Amino acid sequence: VLYPNVGGFGNAHFLQLPDQDLVRTCVQAFNDWVTDFTSVAPHRLVGVTAVPFWDLEFAVAEITRGVEAGHRAINFCNQPQDHGLPPLASDHWDPIWAVAQEAGVSVSFHVGGGSMGTQFQDTANMGWMTNFAKVSSLIFLDNMRCVADLLFGGVCHRFPDLKLVSVESGAGWIPGALESFDWQWQNGGVRVEHPEYDLLPSEYFRRQIYGCFWFEQDAARFAIERYPDNILYETDYPHPTCQHPGPATPAQYPRDYATGALSSLDDATLQKVLHDTAAGLYGL
Repeated sequence: VLYPNVGGFGNAHFLQLPDQDLVRTCVQAFNDWVTDFTSVAPHRLVGVTAVPFWDLEFAVAEITRGVEAGHRAINFCNQPQDHGLPPLASDHWDPIWAVAQEAGVSVSFHVGGGSMGTQFQDTANMGWMTNFAKVSSLIFLDNMRCVADLLFGGVCHRFPDLKLVSVESGAGWIPGALESFDWQWQNGGVRVEHPEYDLLPSEYFRRQIYGCFWFEQDAARFAIERYPDNILYETDYPHPTCQHPGPATPAQYPRDYATGALSSLDDATLQKVLHDTAAGLYGL
């Protein structure tokens, strides 16, 4: 790792760090960069702390440091079990949820927190781009499982003021998943095992979980109609599937997409989806 000394960048030198210390340094350096980058327009750019989830004590300390630096959210792994750690449903992670809830910052779960390397292997010889399109379509399931862990694992019950955000995972699946969760919750005897759970999954969701969308049409409107206070619009820039037109994509400019896809929403709901919900969530 290249570190500049006090004499300036021209006199940089190498430091040999143990692997653990190296990773810590990299995480802290990234979060410091986030602080610097967002500081130019804190009313418009929101800092999100990268959480070193593999080291619980360090993770809590880094969240605290990020919040003190003005970050408004944290980013957490949606499938830690793929990395040899307890799943989200485990109370192992309660210190993370506790510090985030106390600080009043939301927790973002981005798709792709599991074993991404194997997903992008084209074992069927479909072609790299075809397989990429398939994986990009199915990766929403990552966060469907993530939301299920948070609900069935009692995270929402134990931390009622914690805000949880499913990022880059679409919104069309949300009504169907929650309908299934509610049915199985009641049909499967969840309250026999957990009489303390006082709400249904869909009710916990309404209270504290949010979903994001960027290209869906009918599916997005369907989700918004049922959960108008829980759905956020994103552009997904600069990912390959983002809302940016070009010769090889059906994407539209964000304003054009929103005008076409969301024009049937009433003004109050539109204001929530495009501004108010996000502004409230991130304290803007």
